[in-house]
Order: sequence, then C-alpha cells, then structure tokens
Amino acid sequence: MSDRNADLLRELHHGKLLVLPNAWDEESASLVVAAGFPVVATSSAAVADALGYEDGERAPWREMFAAVARIARAVPVPVTMDAEAGYGLEPEQLVAELLAAGVAGCNLEDTDHRAGGLADAAAQADRLAAVRAAAGDSLVINARIDAFLPPSGLAGPERTAEAIRRGRRYREAGADCVYPIGISDAADLAKVVEGVPGPVNGNTGAELDLDTLASLGVARVSFGPRFYRAGRAALRGGLEELRRAAGLLPAAGVVSEKEC
Repeated sequence: MSDRNADLLRELHHGKLLVLPNAWDEESASLVVAAGFPVVATSSAAVADALGYEDGERAPWREMFAAVARIARAVPVPVTMDAEAGYGLEPEQLVAELLAAGVAGCNLEDTDHRAGGLADAAAQADRLAAVRAAAGDSLVINARIDAFLPPSGLAGPERTAEAIRRGRRYREAGADCVYPIGISDAADLAKVVEGVPGPVNGNTGAELDLDTLASLGVARVSFGPRFYRAGRAALRGGLEELRRAAGLLPAAGVVSEKEC
C-alpha cells in the first residue's frame, strides 16, 4: 500500500533541508504553498487554539482531524498532520482517520498526556510499529521524542542519551524520521543526528539557523505554532495602536495574548 504524496514526502527527507513553516487553517496552508514550500505541516497547538482549545490533546480529536482534512483539500501538496500522541485511538483507527483526512504523514509524540511525563519507550515503539503495519507505506511517520521538554523530568546529558535511545528504537519500529523537539544546543543535536540512523527533524533557535541545521545533517525543520503566535502578536499590537488612536480606555483581557 503506497501513496504518491507519501512517496514524495518521504523522498523530500533525503537531500536538501525540508523546511516546514506550520499552518493551522486553509488560508495559512495556501500561503505556505504560494510561498513555494513543497509540503504543508500542521501545528497541533495552533490548530487547537484556532478551534478554541488548549494544546495537549484537549481538543476533540474529530475536530482536529476535520480541520486538517479541510487543509488537505485546500492545497495541492502533501500535508503532514501533527497528530499529538494519537488521541488514544487504536493504531488501525488512527491510520484510518489520517488517511480519510487526506494526509501523507503525521507526527506522533511520546508524551503521555494522561499519566504525564514520557510514555514507556518500548510501549511507544510497539505503538509506532502497529501504526506502520496498519499504514504500510501510505504515511510518513515522524516520531517525536520529548526528552528535552520539561515534563520529561530529564536534564543535562541524560536527555541526549535518552533521545538517542528512543530514536533508535523508533526507527527500528518503522518511523521514517525522528523529532527530538526542543533541542537548542548545536552539540546536543549533532550527537542525536550522529547517534540515530536516518532522518532527524530539528528546530531553529539562537544557535540553530537553517544553515547550521543543514550542516549538522538535519533532514527537516519545523516551526510549530511560531507563525500563528506571531500573527496573534501582530493583531494585538495593531489593536493596541488603534485603541490609542481612537482614544479608548483599555479593556482588561481584550487584546491580551493567551498562551497557546
């Protein structure tokens, strides 16, 4: 079982750095395509916030899939969905929902949103293997590794070692790419790229511009809700400027930015 968009997305992990400015609705996805990017990736934080929910699987999964399906219908390029930890769906149902939404790939993270902290590495690898078995080659699986996020409880070199250990297991389970989110240090990221066979997803940061990521051997880079939040910040600033010009008194909470 294979799909042309999934094949293209998989191929784009091998060669020039695949840059993914994440979208949250049809318009933002269309802007990504119009700017020349070959793939649209969604951000769960941005999609959930646009729907009125917090990130972390707090939005109803049907609404999340419906939003991503609208994006997939709106653009002529492969779409990869940030599917969080899979919303508690069994692998077969998760794959069915992803394919019904028209996506070519997905992120699956190893945070346990119900128990807190990281999911057991062996159990997560088994889940990824089951997703791969159900999907065949029709989905590109990006296995997110949350060892560098505060809820993991890890610190220092332990985070890097755990990211490499999990990355190897997830690749053996059938993941096309691994995503050690939250690495800000170039040396740490270099160790993960060297220690995990296959494509690695990174993020930009103070030490990690696109050229540096490419030089480290990173295959793809994503931006999460960064552009969504920048748009919110621009709106807030514009409203504040307009409020002052109109001589209005500030209304508490009207233009404040909430975390998303």
